Amino acid sequence: MRKKVTLAFLLIGLIAVLSGCNVNEPIDAESTGFWSVYIVYPLSATLTYFADLTGDGNYGLSIMIVTILIRLLLLPLMIKQTKSSKAMQELQPQMQKLKEKYSSKDQKTQQQLQQETMQLFQQNGVNPLAGCLPILVQMPILLGFYHAIMRTQAIETHNFLWFSLGSPDIILALTAGITTFIQQKIMMGSGGAVQPQMKMLLYVMPIMIIVFAINFPAALALYWVVGNIFMIIQTYFITKPATKTAETDTGGAKK
Repeated sequence: MRKKVTLAFLLIGLIAVLSGCNVNEPIDAESTGFWSVYIVYPLSATLTYFADLTGDGNYGLSIMIVTILIRLLLLPLMIKQTKSSKAMQELQPQMQKLKEKYSSKDQKTQQQLQQETMQLFQQNGVNPLAGCLPILVQMPILLGFYHAIMRTQAIETHNFLWFSLGSPDIILALTAGITTFIQQKIMMGSGGAVQPQMKMLLYVMPIMIIVFAINFPAALALYWVVGNIFMIIQTYFITKPATKTAETDTGGAKK
């Protein structure tokens, strides 16, 4: 769990650092560099394609469509990540018992703890790294889409709904933060105690998203909002069947 929290913070830092890299340099067919040519430009061209397809260069609708398409492409990875997180959460009571059993800090005891923890994972078919790998795979794609939005000049001059895509919007920024909070809350689940590190991440992430969204064009906040809503719906439908099954099994046991 600590490794996942650390990874999350490292990824946040990576976004913060890379956010400023060539972000003001317009992207076009003449752009050079692997990142621009093979990641950013194809995504930018896709945004322009759907903007033209929807009529009158509707980049707001285009951002929504492409965000959903990207999320659908990443869906198998995200399902795997969600199920892995759920499985790890269900094993927390047993892992806590092992920690209490091997509470001594000497090297031999800690090695024994690691061995029994791995045995617990193997017996339940849980891969502790399964939840981290999807995050690492999806980050270049999501970061590339972020750059495509920021570096496609046509987006700056268009309006969508009540806001300008090229200027920050406080309402959309707050919505991005709120949906981020809801998404993480649902992923953590309602049952069981939440570890302090995860609880901290639950509140830190939405605040950081709001701060970023206030200082960046609304096009980026729109991307976050649509992606978060997709994730909320996805997580709900993935975890609900498992919750119903657990409740049925519990009810049957009580009878």
